[in-house]
Amino acid sequence: MSFSSLGLSEQLVRATTDQGYETPSPIQLQAIPAVLSGKDVMAAAQTGTGKTAGFTLPLLQRLSENPREGKGPRALILTPTRELAAQVHDSVNLYSKYVPTKAAVVFGGVKINPQMMKLRKGLDVLVATPGRLMDLYQQNAVRFNEVEILVLDEADRMLDMGFIRDIRKILALLPAKRQNLLFSATFSNEIRTLAQGLLNNPVQVEVAARNTTAEKVKQSVYPVDQSQKSALLSKLVRDNDWDQVLVFTRTKHGANRLTKKLESDGITAAAIHGNKSQGARTRALAEFKQGDIRVLVATDIAARGLDIKQLPQVVNFELPNVPEDYVHRIGRTGRAGESGHALSLVSADEGKLLAGIEKLIKKQLPRQEVEGFEPQNNLPLKPKAKADPSRARNRSGGGGNGRNGAGRPGGQRQASPGPGGRSRGRGQGQGRSAQRQSA
Repeated sequence: MSFSSLGLSEQLVRATTDQGYETPSPIQLQAIPAVLSGKDVMAAAQTGTGKTAGFTLPLLQRLSENPREGKGPRALILTPTRELAAQVHDSVNLYSKYVPTKAAVVFGGVKINPQMMKLRKGLDVLVATPGRLMDLYQQNAVRFNEVEILVLDEADRMLDMGFIRDIRKILALLPAKRQNLLFSATFSNEIRTLAQGLLNNPVQVEVAARNTTAEKVKQSVYPVDQSQKSALLSKLVRDNDWDQVLVFTRTKHGANRLTKKLESDGITAAAIHGNKSQGARTRALAEFKQGDIRVLVATDIAARGLDIKQLPQVVNFELPNVPEDYVHRIGRTGRAGESGHALSLVSADEGKLLAGIEKLIKKQLPRQEVEGFEPQNNLPLKPKAKADPSRARNRSGGGGNGRNGAGRPGGQRQASPGPGGRSRGRGQGQGRSAQRQSA
């Protein structure tokens, strides 16, 4: 199957060929014909599978088939983050290389006046974050009366980031007659509720189970005490000669601290998070892509919208509070069919977070200890089951091995309890100790 067989014009097919794309991905195979038909579409696919092209290509074709004079925009694409907005705008420009299309992108963190000037010149496609778009509307810099196609990209993330009020305001300003497209890596129940009031008899496309991870991404867990995480990360970067690794932390301050630690260890690094100016974020990302820095430390603001070709390594320095964010984080590697490695440095107090991730993705992640960094408190292989009184009466010895051994998969080594596990003096197994500390 080729792009031309999906009904795309020769100009758009030529643009995909220029980018080295010959065969549509599964999401593109299903979504492009559905969008071309003019129907509303609700599509879910793993991150990195080409969903941006899945709506950008047919959107451009629909606009080119029915050219109109006006100020526009005729297509409005909403995204949750600045980085994703910039990425989608780049895709629009790449794919519209041979078709007459004017596109612009607007987001916060930069001066608003240059954006207002662009909008006054007229355009066909506008890519925007909701907050800045409402600012521009309130300053009479943009109108929505000509919008024919609305795209909500990563709509679940927009809800997570609190954009629902702005989104509802924007929806109320749009023409009632329009095509609506929802594209995302996952669809939460809240998003499905939003879709019920937004989409009209939509075509549903789901090429992978919800909240699954890419098959070509190797995932592993490195148990380590919290105090040793920075040293272990530096060792892994040096020993494995990693030239490009994306590292995720939970907080902005944590990202800054880790960046300074890596720099002090002689490893070039930069941080990217919400407190950084847009200029600083753009520079850090550009230097990372060019290989000028080895480690990019990011908060979850970068979990969506970072499209780095052949990124080999993603490290969770800290596990995310929301299990779904794990899927998006590691989706930065293994993109477009490439292989990748995602490893997580996990301390005992993150036991519940790890259990939530493993429940979500329906698999147990292999543990791998590093010599010299063995943790004082071990991670449970499985969440501790409720005690069965009848089994407790029949169990002899009652030691820690009996409690932990029942849930241990064959062939995996369970390290003996460290000093931190024994210090409680209650004879409990490591699983309960880890859970108690994470509570």
